[in-house]
Amino acid sequence: MRVELAAICDAATESGGKLNLLGAFDSIQVAEYPFVVPHCSLVFRIRFNRVECGAHQIKVAFVDQDGKELIPSLEADVNIPQVEGIDSRVTNLIMSLNGFTIKEPGKFSIDLAIDGRHEISLPLTARQLPKE
Repeated sequence: MRVELAAICDAATESGGKLNLLGAFDSIQVAEYPFVVPHCSLVFRIRFNRVECGAHQIKVAFVDQDGKELIPSLEADVNIPQVEGIDSRVTNLIMSLNGFTIKEPGKFSIDLAIDGRHEISLPLTARQLPKE
């Protein structure tokens, strides 16, 4: 299995197997903390080889630099059906996050695990804008 795409973005949709992303980012700059992020989406495009088709457990953790969770982990079960004559299958995962709080500037990580194995981490940096 291979993670072909991983992003934090303003919004994402899927239509007919096509993944649509709007406003990918890896940092937030705000004047005051704590800051409530009104909405964002986590997007993962994962390719499974023919022999990897079947049931898989997905876990996404959003942690600070000390490994403390900012929000409870997101977990999902996916089933990748095998199709005769197809060598690999893709699944697009879109997870919406609404109204979570970043208490202070710092470095954060969004970690994807599949079947208990870490696959990829997305960095997110929160910065304080200089006071005018």
